[in-house]
Amino acid sequence: MIACRHFKSYRFNARLNLPSNSKIAQRIAANLLVSIHPVVRVHPETGERALYVNPGFTSHILVVIRQESDLLLELFFNQITKSAYTTRLRWNNGDIAFWDNRATSHLAPQDLDHLEVERVLYRTTITGDVPVGPDGFRSQVVEGEAFNSELPTILKNKAEKLETEPVLS
Repeated sequence: MIACRHFKSYRFNARLNLPSNSKIAQRIAANLLVSIHPVVRVHPETGERALYVNPGFTSHILVVIRQESDLLLELFFNQITKSAYTTRLRWNNGDIAFWDNRATSHLAPQDLDHLEVERVLYRTTITGDVPVGPDGFRSQVVEGEAFNSELPTILKNKAEKLETEPVLS
């Protein structure tokens, strides 16, 4: 089974209310990324199988009708968020948390509104391997360019164009 992920839909964007002029919102808009991934991926180091779907990115499952896709994804999303499979950290100043995105789904807490605290975090994502399913299917980019340490071509082209345009005084 193969799922389609749309970085364009990036549902977390709506919850975070990212300003449209923020660097990340501009980068997403400039490089809309659509890719297909195995619904189940094999961890490259342990061989463990894990669901590789996420309600913030996975839009639908290919080769089934939309209604079946929606039902399957609802089932999978409910499965990955069961309390038996979750960890909740009790943070202290200076704490750092790491998780392996190859076998983990991150879900930020939704029940902190009553707390009178400022929540500050810095997130770094390490470029990983290409997900592979149990049948050997490797994730594929359908549209756009995968994020990595290089700027996407479309942003490079815009920067080059700006450099060549005359400056009006």
